[in-house]
Amino acid sequence: MNAPILVFNWKSNPESISDALALAGAVERALARSRGVRAVIAPPHPFLHEVGKRLKRAFLGAQDSFWGKGPYTGEVSPDQLKAMSVRYCILGHSERRIYQGETDEIIKKKVAAVAGRGITPILCVGERERHGRDIPAIVGDQIRTAIGKLPPGAVSKILIAYEPVWAISTMVGARPDDPESAFRAKMYIRRVLSDMVGRKKAERVPVLYGGSVSPANITGFLKDGEMDGALVGGAGLDRQKLARIIKIVASR
Repeated sequence: MNAPILVFNWKSNPESISDALALAGAVERALARSRGVRAVIAPPHPFLHEVGKRLKRAFLGAQDSFWGKGPYTGEVSPDQLKAMSVRYCILGHSERRIYQGETDEIIKKKVAAVAGRGITPILCVGERERHGRDIPAIVGDQIRTAIGKLPPGAVSKILIAYEPVWAISTMVGARPDDPESAFRAKMYIRRVLSDMVGRKKAERVPVLYGGSVSPANITGFLKDGEMDGALVGGAGLDRQKLARIIKIVASR
């Protein structure tokens, strides 16, 4: 069994480099006391370099990337991320889809560019609403568009984070999904991937759960939901909560 993966997405937090380094230090200390966990820290772009220098056990991740370099004001290129030793990159997060208007076609370009630089894409997918028990087809559409043009070998090297929009803690009325539902989402994602690249390659793609992850529910998502890890938002900004999550996952 592969080690579960925890991706700590700090979003537009914290406010200072000193606070960012303190958070990174908390993750490092928790990892030093735990084994069998792969952790990725994704700080805001301005803090990437300094946080990256602090990491010994965790991997450095970015929250987004553009698909090229040149006259793109305010954007960050895959080459620039590579130069800062970024190993993972979150792409297609629902907040960027909502606030920046990112489409599946834009995300497809970003995934291809990041993967082409040897950085592992963390592709976020998820529905805004759900009616009934079935996972909405839009989740499959997001996957097919984003990675449909990648070589089959490249597909098996990405991560997929299932993060239903209604479960994200920053959304009004947010509530975490339940492990049974998360498991159905994982099986649905596996079927989509199997149709694209075959069962063996599909099974090598880790599927993470994201959306109001906490110390209280992480065990359920990994054990009963059989998720391969989690994309952690708000709880990753609390030193005690993030340490508890790492400890729980290590002792699963």
